[in-house]
Amino acid sequence: MLLNINHVTEYSYDEPVQFSLQRIRLTPVSSASQTVQDWSVAIEGATSEAAYTDQYGNHVRLVSADGEQKSVRLVASGIVETRDTDGIFGPAAGDVPLWLYLRQTPLTGNGEHVQSLVESLQGETDLARLHDLMARLYNAMTFKPGTTTVQTTAEEALKAQSGVCQDYAHIVVTCARQMKIPARYVSGYLFMSETTHQTASHAWAECYLEGLGWVGFDAANKVCPDERYVRLACGLDYTEAAPISGMTIGGGSESLAVNLQVASQSQSQSQS
Repeated sequence: MLLNINHVTEYSYDEPVQFSLQRIRLTPVSSASQTVQDWSVAIEGATSEAAYTDQYGNHVRLVSADGEQKSVRLVASGIVETRDTDGIFGPAAGDVPLWLYLRQTPLTGNGEHVQSLVESLQGETDLARLHDLMARLYNAMTFKPGTTTVQTTAEEALKAQSGVCQDYAHIVVTCARQMKIPARYVSGYLFMSETTHQTASHAWAECYLEGLGWVGFDAANKVCPDERYVRLACGLDYTEAAPISGMTIGGGSESLAVNLQVASQSQSQSQS
């Protein structure tokens, strides 16, 4: 599937920014499940300082702003060809050892509700238990924006039984690690046939299984990622894979506007 993506993120401030430094992960990387045919990131109101590939294989760019800017606008756009690999991303690669993906983080620490869920999972294999986990979360939780924040832990979201894709991903990652299965958080885009306009990017989990490698689980939609998914970045949790993260000094109150369009090639041609 050919997907056209246009992702606009704009930060506005009621006072000039003294200094800001943002780490942006808005450039997808070609892999077994996707080929990046064309991609660009335009930056307005800030300066690109450096670009590098981090320890997880993510393409990262550092962007800074200082002086009298009252807005920063980032536009990531391009064409990605995707393939259905039955949710399998592939073998482990790079310098990060698999045991690192068993590490708890402040967002993915164990708790009473996580432990109870893990102990109740059914299946003869780890793969079967992970599918059971995905189905249980899909059926038990309510996808409800505004009930959680980027600081909400997996345990808190599971207790509340509501959240967004970030929370579903954190819960799968946390439960998998309690099962001694390496797991990581993935950020990216999801094509939805019913609409091309979205309010945010997407997130899911990947778990490492012997014989298969990294396998994706999107509990928010009860599906293993297929050709509708585009990977941007991965990490131990949201903080290491967020499309944009960083710090700002000054600027007063901050407002954020996101305009995201994910369309198939046929949709893009019909709209042009």
